[in-house]
Amino acid sequence: MQAAYYTQYGSADVLRYGEQPTPTPKADQILVRVRASSVNPIDWKVRQGELKLLTGHTFPKIPGRDVAGEVAAIGDNVTRFRVGDKVYGMAADGVGGAAAEYAVLAESNAAFVPQQLSMEQAGAVPLAALTALQGLFHHGRLLSGDRVLINGASGGVGSFAVQIARALGAGEITGVCGPDNQELVRTLGADRVLNHKEHDFTTDHSRYDLVFDAAGKSSFSASKAALRRLGRYVTTMPDPAALVKGALATAFSDKSQSMFLAKTSGPDLALISAWLQAGTIKPIIYKTFALQDLADAHRLSEKGGAPGKIVLTVE
Repeated sequence: MQAAYYTQYGSADVLRYGEQPTPTPKADQILVRVRASSVNPIDWKVRQGELKLLTGHTFPKIPGRDVAGEVAAIGDNVTRFRVGDKVYGMAADGVGGAAAEYAVLAESNAAFVPQQLSMEQAGAVPLAALTALQGLFHHGRLLSGDRVLINGASGGVGSFAVQIARALGAGEITGVCGPDNQELVRTLGADRVLNHKEHDFTTDHSRYDLVFDAAGKSSFSASKAALRRLGRYVTTMPDPAALVKGALATAFSDKSQSMFLAKTSGPDLALISAWLQAGTIKPIIYKTFALQDLADAHRLSEKGGAPGKIVLTVE
């Protein structure tokens, strides 16, 4: 199969496009003919070697977690899907595998593409939407009526987080983003929108039950003053040093912090699919690249500030 890959950690210049072995699905997996994927910050952070303690030094590596396409083959124990079904989900390889003509999904963590979504829209969903849902609900313990602040509200995760916070019953949603994306964040459901270039939410007088740092640009120590009693700070950027510093900050506090990476989850993806089907949430696509141009897509993502998702199409 044709795939994007790299044989060493480094800048986007290490990305190559060419022949790689087609994966074989295990008994509980499906092989998907990929039609669309997307770029998430974790993809280029892995490529840069920032997580090499987790990702190791076995090469080549195929980046990408988001998969949308048609079932090409099924494992012996698969019962939910048939060849030809349109499906989406996060690649079974824990660090990548989606930026290719074929990828495998675990049956338990895949879902049918909602009818009204194109393949490009479906490819923009899995990792970002799962991160938003798990950050707000599982880690942030969002309750109906909570005052929520979402830092990085116009990005891939943040744009889903604003919509999902509304779907979960947040009382007031404040979005933080750049000046060019404020209207987008309002249309997604934010009650208040702050321009991060002019307003520092950590130093004003507003208080929140939950601060969800979808951009990974703040910290618990900096955000603690913006939290109400029993407030929660959640970030998508695990950092050992920040974790230790945050643990010290929470030792004598009634406020808490959580750092996490999204996990594949069939039940979570099913809920997201139901929201997509009902029109409760929608993916925001900023720009689309062909898989052969993945290096350019990575460079654009690394610059930051892109509203919504950067999508890859696979011919």
